[in-house]
Amino acid sequence: MEEVVIVGGGIAGLATAVALRRIGLECLVLERAPELRATGAAIMLFPNAFRALDSLGVIHKFSTIYQPLEKGCITNIDVGVTQEVFLSASEPKQEMKMRCVHRKALLEALADELPPNTIRFSSKLASIKTENLNKSSVVYALHLEDGSIIRTKVVIGCDGVHSVVAQWLGLSAPLSSGRSAVRGLSLFPEGHGFPHGPQQFLGDGKRAGFVPINDKEVYWFITYRTIEHEQELAGEPHMIQKEVLEKLAKDFPKDYLKVVGHSDLSNLTIAPLMLRVPWDVLLGRTHNGKVTVAGDAFHPMTPDLGQGGCSALEDAVVLARHVANKLNNINEAVEMYTRERRWRAANLIVGAFLGGWVQQGGSGIWWWFVKLFRDSIFYKFVYVKMFHSIDQYDCGVLPCVNKN
Repeated sequence: MEEVVIVGGGIAGLATAVALRRIGLECLVLERAPELRATGAAIMLFPNAFRALDSLGVIHKFSTIYQPLEKGCITNIDVGVTQEVFLSASEPKQEMKMRCVHRKALLEALADELPPNTIRFSSKLASIKTENLNKSSVVYALHLEDGSIIRTKVVIGCDGVHSVVAQWLGLSAPLSSGRSAVRGLSLFPEGHGFPHGPQQFLGDGKRAGFVPINDKEVYWFITYRTIEHEQELAGEPHMIQKEVLEKLAKDFPKDYLKVVGHSDLSNLTIAPLMLRVPWDVLLGRTHNGKVTVAGDAFHPMTPDLGQGGCSALEDAVVLARHVANKLNNINEAVEMYTRERRWRAANLIVGAFLGGWVQQGGSGIWWWFVKLFRDSIFYKFVYVKMFHSIDQYDCGVLPCVNKN
């Protein structure tokens, strides 16, 4: 019997475990992989993410290692026009400014805050059943694929896009956005020489870019309309790299192709971009008793606003904040958490989808109008304001954290 079980040891799961521990609750984290997963190589962290990391007590592990991103460039390769955008101008605190960090470093920083044996690896959830201890007490029996059963009073599903916990709650399955992404990490042992800031490229229904993490490592991505043979490429990093170099990005600038050519193939991934429809987040059953979801299990979204991981960190703090205030009524705490997060999550899902659609030039008969809007209005007047309005969100402070 466990008091709290968190299903999934990704960003959402580990952050939630750290947040609950900071308010005095220990928990067990079930992770299906044999070790910490670092799929995606790197992650963009915005000011709202750093406010959450500050509440979790780990912000110092990033603010002194990774340089803030002050400005970047967006190049339309169809017309050869480059625009400069300022990224952190509205955030006065240096430690809160936007950064690109190693995903594995984020996971390790969170895991280091947890006691030994908190994370149980190679533990994949198969199903959930309820058991009545008495008329007023219910426990949840978590059946794992290895045949073992763990009983708990509280279940928090942080098990990703295809969440077993979300399915048990009755949330609809995420939908494909019609787009996919390749993401990778490139290594330059002698140094890459690129300026410290994101560079983005738009053209022919594709959006690509790269961001230096430090002097020798560069994170890169490309998003595009999903191709038929994509599943054949999954698990074949050499073929993924070849597809990007010879087809998807063959007309992109030499600097971008150089970055892709230096990829660490062990970190190369290809995957469809999924999202949960916003009305399911707003109206669907996101909690039931002492069971709820967080991160991608709650609100999978496309990466076009860079808020997937950031919002997962927010979830962790908001959930723990409500639990701390309602320790004698976890059911109510869970309900208050989902009520607070619904609109924020739905807005991020819609904003990410529309932002990505506009940046890639739209589709259908309106493509010419979307491109005109993107090139003449979106990046000049909407893009930066949209990001700044999103990253000003503050998830709050955990009761145990001394801000002085």
